[in-house]
Amino acid sequence: QVHLVESGGGLVQSGDSLRLSCGISERTARTYAMGWFRRPPGKEREFVASIDWTGYKTDYTDSVKGRFTISRDGAKNTAYLQMNNLKPEDTARYYCAARPHGTTSYWSDGYSSWGQGTQVTVSS
Repeated sequence: QVHLVESGGGLVQSGDSLRLSCGISERTARTYAMGWFRRPPGKEREFVASIDWTGYKTDYTDSVKGRFTISRDGAKNTAYLQMNNLKPEDTARYYCAARPHGTTSYWSDGYSSWGQGTQVTVSS
């Protein structure tokens, strides 16, 4: 199992940007796909974005397409989620997850390791 630590959350205003980071403990996780999920207040956890092990293929939920970008830096063992033009409906706790099968996935079941999450709050 891989140990993941998220950082970069905070309180921002509508239209602002944030970059979330996910530190990955194991170098072997370079072959893992990475994902970002979020849990809005009072709602179920939902998929946000995923990137395959090569870094070339990415997937996004429709509500963040064109605003969020997922990326990874193998040398730094870190995954990122750049969030631009944030909206109040993006308010949630954001979780990083690692998937041993190196392809992208919308489904949380395919991810074996999870971080503790970082809170993002967007005020209007």
